[in-house]
Amino acid sequence: MATKAAAATAPQHDVPIDYRTVDRVTGPLLFVREVANAAYGEIVEISLPNGERRQGQVLDSRKGLAIVQVFGPTMGMNVEQTSVKFLGKVATLAVSDELLGRVFNGLGEPRDGGPKIVSDRELEIVGNAMNPYSREEPSEFIQTGISTIDAMNTLVRGQKLPIFSGAGLPHNQIAAQIVRQAKLRNSTEGFAVVFAAMGITSEEANYFLKEFETTGALERAVVFLNLSSDPSMERVVTPRMALTAAEFLAYERDLHVLVVLTDMTNYCEALREVSAARDEVPGRRGYPGYMYTDLATIYERAGKIHGRKGSITQLPILTMPADDVTHPIPDLTGYITEGQIYVSRELQRRGVYPPIDVLPSLSRLMNQGIGKTRTREDHRGVADQLFATYATGKDQRALSAIVGEESLSPVDRVYLKAADRFETEFVNQRPDEDRTIDQSLSIGWDILSDLPDSELKRIKPEFIQKYRTHPTKVQ
Repeated sequence: MATKAAAATAPQHDVPIDYRTVDRVTGPLLFVREVANAAYGEIVEISLPNGERRQGQVLDSRKGLAIVQVFGPTMGMNVEQTSVKFLGKVATLAVSDELLGRVFNGLGEPRDGGPKIVSDRELEIVGNAMNPYSREEPSEFIQTGISTIDAMNTLVRGQKLPIFSGAGLPHNQIAAQIVRQAKLRNSTEGFAVVFAAMGITSEEANYFLKEFETTGALERAVVFLNLSSDPSMERVVTPRMALTAAEFLAYERDLHVLVVLTDMTNYCEALREVSAARDEVPGRRGYPGYMYTDLATIYERAGKIHGRKGSITQLPILTMPADDVTHPIPDLTGYITEGQIYVSRELQRRGVYPPIDVLPSLSRLMNQGIGKTRTREDHRGVADQLFATYATGKDQRALSAIVGEESLSPVDRVYLKAADRFETEFVNQRPDEDRTIDQSLSIGWDILSDLPDSELKRIKPEFIQKYRTHPTKVQ
């Protein structure tokens, strides 16, 4: 074993050196003194007095002091007897075609009882945000089978579209349904799903695995699971492992990859834990001031690149603490991503599944992915008219609660009925119901047909003539 003096003068880590210069242990962090040339992101091996070995990663290095983030509990780490070996490499993921159909833990190690991925290719998990100059504009429709997304807030290939939810809402069920049903419409190109879960319970993990296995979705998926009982520091690595796998499948195997990340709130809590252990000056609500930049390094790895066939589409899921949309996590996420899907507690109480509220939801790239050659020529007009009809109907619902439904005009009562039908027939669907975009638009037309022509102001007259089913004359 190298002496402390030898360690301090070593210019490089050509031969890994054991350092027994641990200064202190604070939360999930290890502070190691007199370290030469420790690199940001460098992987270390930590040997405990009882012979146990754990991994870690260098978070910071200055004036010979290396701050190491430990992937695992720090209990039992004796300052005098714990040794740290700097391996001279950053975190990587072995990649090959064998990734598909496999389940890994948050560090990329097999969790399904299968063998490790054996490959001569190992990619660094840190990755880089996509250069805006290299980006190709997203323009292809991804069908999820869920009407409120496909028809009203369309997901486009290469987009990052988060789902904003709350504790106790069925966001996991929605995520599993999207993984099962997501597909490219009228395309023979390859499609795959990378699913990464951070800080979920064992019950939730078993639910996801059962859903993927019984429906066959696992065959075209790569799954990374970090449980709530696993070290919280794994959560900082998990989404980067998932995105590295996605980049390999997209840009080296020409697949179109949908990446589902749940729950980004648990990821941000791990960031806050690291920041507090480093005694950094806290930002909003105790989260680190660099959280916006950190989240951007994840979200901006989605997109399409000029000259590459594959693409990466992101669907991050986050639970808003206390259902507060102004909380730093959803707030900063909204600045980076291209829209948001809101899961509504009110709709859930009304027995609607999936309880997605279309009014505050938004897909900023929707127009690039819809229309005559991609979905259907009447798509934009129908979506706009449904938005207006539902908003007006909800206003009439609030008014009728005060003055009574009998006091409403005949047209107002039609809007009230249309809002109810929108929730029970359009928004509401079975968890195993996979609707095509044509089916979703047809349901929308059926609801709009209760309105007179004079109220369909957002749809072109030729589309009304072509697609309207049973016009109703309001008395």
